[in-house]
Amino acid sequence: MEFRKITFESFKECRMLNAGENSDKFVAPNVISIAQAYVAIENNACKPMPFAIFKEDTMVGFIMMSYIREDQDEDLDENVYDIWRFMIDEKHQGKGYGKEALLKAIEFIKTKPEGPAQSLLLSYVPGNEKAESLYKKVGFVATGEIDHGEIEMKLSI
Repeated sequence: MEFRKITFESFKECRMLNAGENSDKFVAPNVISIAQAYVAIENNACKPMPFAIFKEDTMVGFIMMSYIREDQDEDLDENVYDIWRFMIDEKHQGKGYGKEALLKAIEFIKTKPEGPAQSLLLSYVPGNEKAESLYKKVGFVATGEIDHGEIEMKLSI
């Protein structure tokens, strides 16, 4: 499992990834996520880190993490990392790639690539039982907070 920066050459393939039927109610299209990364950079809202997820030489998914300093978000009282978007293409689901990629993301974040933080946050749309189950399996716990209609979870790093 490897995370690779999105390039001009890989952009089209990344935007064509699809999490499957009805996935639009659980995760935004990758092209929207990449556009939001640009907007976040331009507005100093956070440091986004979008990556294509590869298994060997095959693009199997997309993840966008971010680093948010407490001075960039009035709701924060500490610096945090966040998994903003995460998806595995429908052709590659059921192979354990989601868990493998999530564990790799946690390992990456623990290196604190953009600065100090004690927490990794993520959220999921209510009803996305697969996501909830996966996140719990790797150690995330619900914070009791709702973020833009999504259930927030936290992992101490």
